[in-house]
This record gives sequence, C-alpha cells and structure tokens, in this order.
Amino acid sequence: MAMTGRTWNMAATFLVTSSLVAVAADVKEMVGKWRWRDFTVEVHECQGGRICGKVIAGPKNAGMELFGSKLVAKDGALFGQITHPETKEVYNTRFQQKDKDRWQLDGCTATKVCVTGEFVRVK
Repeated sequence: MAMTGRTWNMAATFLVTSSLVAVAADVKEMVGKWRWRDFTVEVHECQGGRICGKVIAGPKNAGMELFGSKLVAKDGALFGQITHPETKEVYNTRFQQKDKDRWQLDGCTATKVCVTGEFVRVK
C-alpha cells in the first residue's frame, strides 16, 4: 500500500512527536547538577527506580532533599512534589524538558502559592 504525501506527513509527525514525548518524560534525563534560582541541586538515582535531589549549594538549607515524592511521567512531562529550598513549602510540580540541559518547572502549593522557573544543567 503506497502512502500519499498527506499520509506520509502525518506518519512522520506522529513519529517525531512520539519521540519527543518519550524523551521529555524520561526521569533519568534529570540526573546531574542543576541550577535553579540561587540554588544548585544534585539529582541522582536512588532506590526503587526513583531519583533523588539534594540542595548542594545556595543561600539556605544545603543538604535538604528536594523531591518529596516519586516523579511520575504523564503526557510528556514529569509530575511530583518538590520542597522549595528557601521556604520549605511543598509544591505539586510539573517538569517539562525543554532540551537536554533545561527543564521548565511549574508548581503550586495546596494554598495556591505558585512558583515557576528553569532547571539549567551545571557543566
């Protein structure tokens, strides 16, 4: 069965989109050192297929664990709870991978205090 130009374009778009979603939702892509606002966070694999993140530098709370729950892949993003290193408030957060060195973070607390920003890989 021959593909028409339109069918070929739709198939190619689907394959590219599927590949991007798979990359965007890979938790292991977050492993490394990241800068978020005034904080440096080191993310590493830990037990149970999870990743853990620890504040290693910043104005407050060095040594604090950042991730309050397992990050779960859904709809091309990662979802979970993070603890803000400055205020220690817990945010329900979505991470979207922009490229291999940047993740967009958006989250809100239960009281609707919201935060946004970028995790940028430290090289």
